[in-house]
Amino acid sequence: MNLLNQFKSFINQSSLFQNNDRLLLAVSGGVDSVVLCELCFQSGFNFEIAHCNFQLRGKESDADENMVKSLAEKYKVKYHGIKFDTEKYAGENKTNIQIAARALRYKWFNEIIEQEKIKAIKSILTAHHADDNVETLLMNFFKGTGIKGLQGMAVKDGGIGGRINRPLLFASKEQIIAFATQHNLSWREDVSNASNKYTRNYFRNELLPAIGKVFPQVEINLIENIERFKDAAILFDLSIEQLKKKLLVKKGVEWHLPVLKLKKTPAVKTILYEILKHFDFTSHQVDDALQLLDADSGKYISSTTHRLIKNRKWVIISPLENNEVSTYIIEAADKEIYFSSQSLRFKKNLPPVVFENNNSLALIDEKMISFPLILRKWKQGDYFYPLGMDKKKKLSRFFIDIKLSLTEKENTWVLESDKKIIWVVGHRIDNRVKVTPATTEICSITLVSSK
Repeated sequence: MNLLNQFKSFINQSSLFQNNDRLLLAVSGGVDSVVLCELCFQSGFNFEIAHCNFQLRGKESDADENMVKSLAEKYKVKYHGIKFDTEKYAGENKTNIQIAARALRYKWFNEIIEQEKIKAIKSILTAHHADDNVETLLMNFFKGTGIKGLQGMAVKDGGIGGRINRPLLFASKEQIIAFATQHNLSWREDVSNASNKYTRNYFRNELLPAIGKVFPQVEINLIENIERFKDAAILFDLSIEQLKKKLLVKKGVEWHLPVLKLKKTPAVKTILYEILKHFDFTSHQVDDALQLLDADSGKYISSTTHRLIKNRKWVIISPLENNEVSTYIIEAADKEIYFSSQSLRFKKNLPPVVFENNNSLALIDEKMISFPLILRKWKQGDYFYPLGMDKKKKLSRFFIDIKLSLTEKENTWVLESDKKIIWVVGHRIDNRVKVTPATTEICSITLVSSK
């Protein structure tokens, strides 16, 4: 099968786009993108050309730009062009030239998409090919990556709303050059490709040829390995999802993991990483997370958004506190107060009723309180007289007695009247405000979760 037929077949098999879709081709002027243009033209696709002049090679960069303009004229298609001060951008953003160029390119592509909404561009095509994919695989491997990095580049990329497609990923560089020669195509050679200044060039010019002396079919073998790794990744993801369902227990905004079950899980380090990465923990924190399994209760490690906390037989993934209001004033006329994804509902002047054993309901002798009440987060030094006791107890000690986790303690609120705590919300009322035979009117306060 010739390259054109392979090209069409690959697009159909990968479901990249429809034949009548409007396409934007990223064209540098090199042989890969020139061949991409010719293949799209011979296939009868509706395409336009986009070229970025990164101004990194002086007159050579301008010559590339002029050459790509001439391609647009040759195929009678719309041309999109832009010039970037790439070195300045890289310096201002403290990044390398390659990353800067990629960021600028993708930002501009997105701007084109936004400008062209009326005649929507369905796909942006890049000319990455099989040799590029082999280099990406090796670079990821030596940088240190999980199984996803060993799959190389995706045929369909999630960038720019999932519009980035790589329809030449099946083809080798050798095939591309043969096609260009056969069809008398002209292209520009980027002299920087011969320099080993950039990592990819070193892999292309030095490492792969050296490996090829020992394993002549190295590139073919690695391309086949990429397909194997893709299949392995599918099975890996299925297994991870099944293990997550067995291990993770959702409790409010937290996720709880049983320590004993986690320890007995095969490849526990990998499983833990696959769970924790979704909560912004890094691969470097996994060893610390493993140590938590044998740590004392209350020990924790943090990511930028969450904490992993040891609490007896569990490790708990809990979001970091936000800057919510920490104190509320409750007037006598208030019927409901909303706070921290919960609310307190008040009913006053109720006749005496039998006390219900319910932590979410506080029945209080109305004569023993006075408004306004204060609802606030508890703090160190707080104390109250727990229901059924005539002696005061510090809340910190009370929390230990009822075995609250660190995050449960941090999220505990108290209700005050006349500077005394009348209810540790959701846990225990104060003995001094309890309903007695002498009570004539009751204030009912119900804790309601809004989740």
